[in-house]
Order: sequence, then C-alpha cells, then structure tokens
Amino acid sequence: MFSWYLQGLMLGAAMILPLGPQNAFVMNQGVRRQYHLMIAALCSFSDLVLICGGIFGGSALLMRSPWLLGLVTWGGVAFLLWYGWGALKTAFSSNIELDEAQISGQGRWRIITTMLAVTWLNPHVYLDTFVVLGSLGGQLATEPKRWFALGTVSASFMWFFGLALLAAWFAPRLRTQRAQRVINFIVGSVMWVIALRLAQEGVHHLQVLF
Repeated sequence: MFSWYLQGLMLGAAMILPLGPQNAFVMNQGVRRQYHLMIAALCSFSDLVLICGGIFGGSALLMRSPWLLGLVTWGGVAFLLWYGWGALKTAFSSNIELDEAQISGQGRWRIITTMLAVTWLNPHVYLDTFVVLGSLGGQLATEPKRWFALGTVSASFMWFFGLALLAAWFAPRLRTQRAQRVINFIVGSVMWVIALRLAQEGVHHLQVLF
C-alpha cells in the first residue's frame, strides 16, 4: 500500500508546486511573518477537504453542475483582479513602507477571509482535486484509495508549512523596499495572469453552454 501513498505524494507535489494564488499568498504572509503558520494550516486543511471530496466522490457533483463551475470561475476572476491590483499598487507606491504597514495591520479575520477566497474561488483547485485526482483515485479499491488520498494530502501539508517557514526565515532579507516591490509585483502579476486565463476559460465555458 505504500506504493499508492508514494504515487499520491508525487502527484500531489506535481500539482501544488507551480506558483499560483495560494502559493503566492502563503509566501507573502510568510515574508511578513503575519499569521503565516495559521494560513499554512488553513490552506492544508482546505486541500484535505477538497482532495478527499474529489477522490471519494465529489467529482460527480462538479461535472453535473456546469453553472456552478462557471459561477466559481467568474467569482475567482473578480477576486484575483482585485487582489492583484492591490499588490501592483503597493509595488509602484511612492511610500511602500506606509502601504506595507497598512497591510500588516490587517486583522486576523480579514486575512482568513482572503485566504479562503484565494483557495475556494480558484476553479483550478476543483479541476485538480475533483477532476484529476477524482478520476485517478476514484477508480481505486477502498484501501488503495485511502493511501492515495493520504499521499496527496501529505504533499499539501509539507509544501504549505515548508513554504511559510522558508519565507519567514528569509524575511529579514526580503523586507527591504526593493525586495518588497519585486515581491508585490510578482504576486500581482501572477494574480492577473491567472485571472486572464480563468476569464478565457470562462468565455469558452459560456460558449459551450449557449
């Protein structure tokens, strides 16, 4: 059964490693050392719910609800454009220290809400967990399926906590004005690029429906 665990671990790592909105947000919070471990834990538990939902039968619900997928897609586009605009605005700000101080002063619940939006309004996470993992893991027998799910969940926990801790460790070197401008520019650009891709997918989805 350990072979199924390794397969789930490797597949989970391959799907989570590319830089996306979740990774960018966790990295940013780690650099600020602002609730970064809490954010890593919430991202990991969100993935646990999504992965288990996909592998143990949730993929059927998504495939039967094209309108639900479309709603999540356009909600994700709007949120990513808004979040990306805030990061780019900070990157080009004339007083980046003041902007960073205002961001760092955000309350815990606002950060949690943002993290939940980054995770649950990203339709790619449903495609990865419900469609890809669901189609692969859903075909397995009960015991291999559990080990496969455990492997993918383990990859998520290892990655998010590792990313948050590594970003916090490098924080002293990344807190300079120049580094903050670069980081915010990268984060904002990633958010907008993903929003553009989601919008293209959303338009294609609407064309298929109509």
